[in-house]
Amino acid sequence: MKTPWGEPALTRFPEDPRDTLRAWDASDEYLLRHLAAERVPLDGTVVVVGDRWGALVTALAAHRPVQITDSYLAQEATRANLARAGAEPGAVRLLTTQDPPPERIDVLLVRVPKSLALLEDQLLRLAPAVHAGTVVVGTGMVKEIHTSTLRLFERILGPTRTSLAEKKARLIFCTPDPALERPANPWPYAYTLPDDAGPAAGGTVVNHAGVFCADRLDIGTRFLLRHLPPGRGRRVVDLGCGNGVVGTAVALADPDAEVLFVDESFQAVASAEATYKANGVPGHAEFRVGDGLAGVPSGSVDLVLNNPPFHSHQATTDATAWRMFTGARRALRPGGELWVVGNRHLGYHVKLRKLFGNSRLVASDPKFVVLKAVKR
Repeated sequence: MKTPWGEPALTRFPEDPRDTLRAWDASDEYLLRHLAAERVPLDGTVVVVGDRWGALVTALAAHRPVQITDSYLAQEATRANLARAGAEPGAVRLLTTQDPPPERIDVLLVRVPKSLALLEDQLLRLAPAVHAGTVVVGTGMVKEIHTSTLRLFERILGPTRTSLAEKKARLIFCTPDPALERPANPWPYAYTLPDDAGPAAGGTVVNHAGVFCADRLDIGTRFLLRHLPPGRGRRVVDLGCGNGVVGTAVALADPDAEVLFVDESFQAVASAEATYKANGVPGHAEFRVGDGLAGVPSGSVDLVLNNPPFHSHQATTDATAWRMFTGARRALRPGGELWVVGNRHLGYHVKLRKLFGNSRLVASDPKFVVLKAVKR
């Protein structure tokens, strides 16, 4: 990536030489060019929110910025990219969206996330640290910045305008107004599960901002909840757990089950733990932010339940699902099962047969299928 501070070599995480997706885009480049052209002072506390793969903080490492991210994978990519660029250890302070933010922010750089709710939550959490002299610049591709995006900046921080587009990217300029009366933060948000939610019916779901389907039960998960496998006393993984409703339903149905909730989103794992506790489940559970089942011992799991994503930011890809399936096969004991729910058109049965040598249709409706693969 060419920047006014050099040309760092950047990769996504985990690194895959077959991956054709870059670790930066035109909006990252546009923001960095703007900071240099306008000679924005970077000697104070610089906070970068939503840096996708560490491109921004790697370029700005000499100014010792703070990165705030919801993504474990983005944080690991940042570590790798900083090391590759020769940044000194500790040059960038790495925080998650669940950590307390800095008490004072002099430059706030925001990579607009896909989730408007996550943007709202983060701006509200950061607003007390922003002062009248804070330089606030957002960035994103044109298709990611909407009128609602600008209204959020204006409602929470102050008057907002946008730049002209360059290479389908746009900047957001916001002038902080310390006298602005900010709304209360509505996150996390809780709701009651409907009667057709299987063992979790009538239970409580807690969603932190940015977690998929934050205000209602998504139809794919609802379908899986109605077709959960029976069993007792097993070690179960809710892989890509989101708000944790699937793993919580398993624990409600089987108090002897040991449930591991795993997601690469810090917001998601916080939601899963809150959902589990809100339902007073008596069983044993573990909550882990990480790269799928990496770190889970091979052959240590009886059942993996998975509703895999098929997007990585704006890109449609099956790479995440494939890595989840591969990790599940390694972690499962012989005879262990992977249960997957997905849209019919995604063709997960083909991948499962290739990887496990088998795939059975458990249930289907016009839109979704639940599939089972058994480790031989």
